[in-house]
Amino acid sequence: MRVVVTGQVGVGKKPFLGRVAELAAQDGQELAIFNVGDLMYAEAPDVPPGRILDLPLGRLTALRRSAFKDVLAAAGRHNHVLVNTHATFRWRHGLFYAFDPDQMQALDADLYVAMVDNIDAVHRRLVHDGHSDHSLKDLIVWREEEILATELLSQIVRGHGRFYIMARGDDDSTAHAMVRLLLHPRVRKAYLSFPMSHVDGEGAGPAIDAQIDDFRGQMKRYFTCFDPADVEEKYLGALALEAARLGKRTVEAGAGPRRVRMDTAQLLDILADIDGQIYARDFKLIDQSDMIVSLVPALSGGRPGLSSGVERELQHAHEAAKDVFVIWQPTTAPSPFITETATRVFASLAEAVAYFLDNDFVPPPPGGTLFT
Repeated sequence: MRVVVTGQVGVGKKPFLGRVAELAAQDGQELAIFNVGDLMYAEAPDVPPGRILDLPLGRLTALRRSAFKDVLAAAGRHNHVLVNTHATFRWRHGLFYAFDPDQMQALDADLYVAMVDNIDAVHRRLVHDGHSDHSLKDLIVWREEEILATELLSQIVRGHGRFYIMARGDDDSTAHAMVRLLLHPRVRKAYLSFPMSHVDGEGAGPAIDAQIDDFRGQMKRYFTCFDPADVEEKYLGALALEAARLGKRTVEAGAGPRRVRMDTAQLLDILADIDGQIYARDFKLIDQSDMIVSLVPALSGGRPGLSSGVERELQHAHEAAKDVFVIWQPTTAPSPFITETATRVFASLAEAVAYFLDNDFVPPPPGGTLFT
């Protein structure tokens, strides 16, 4: 298995992929990681850390080609190879590509994965590393460019079905999902659908959040899950609007070591981009899945906690010929817009899990400790 993993600067791919390699080792698999950036710095000992993108494009290209030659030479000695690189750079030279087509053809990777993360987290890491010469608009556009360039690269080299978007996330569940994607192709890929924004009305709150968390955790035990909550930026809109109302020039988000300060005007400027990317990205996550599993929680009085986003996701999955599974917890009956698009409707999470286990949706656990 050969895999190319891309992502904009600031996603923090290197420590994340290191954790992926640790989990793969626990599963009895060696995953050889080649960090192209580290190899480029090794070729250029005169370049201070964090400054390689300031080099003239000619030298930068030469260093990249030399580093990638080393990757190609070493790749044949490993069963599983992961190349950590970028598809594009949006830096002082403007926007430019970060790979060479002939070398990518020679590598002939099996999968191409574009990693993404919350824009506030990307901004925080860049500022922490001393890179503040960017706007939030730069970062959110760069993310979209990185996804598009990686998808195009995968289509040119390998064709349809070899491209995935994966979130970095805040816990080990995303690293587990990456290991399953790379090393366990028999494990089904599931998009998790549930009301992301707060469900209005009496009965919403911590109890609903607990149901959703239980649902997410259970599904991630059995499937390679693409979870929209692993990239959660919608809340930034409320922070920005409140800061603007109070006349504050900056917005603070996160807590503890994840706390970050952002310019209010810059954050307001990207709110439409955040919404547009949520809409487009979640549909792509459905398209790269085998099925969608949706939780519709019950509010007070047995009313459905159903958002317009969930309904739209179910319809998109149905039209994409995916298996559509709905866990309908309200006491009121689901509408035909649910039942007519669903492969199966369950009354509870336990009923859904039992069905998946009894009908071979979950393969027997392989050797190793990853699935235990």
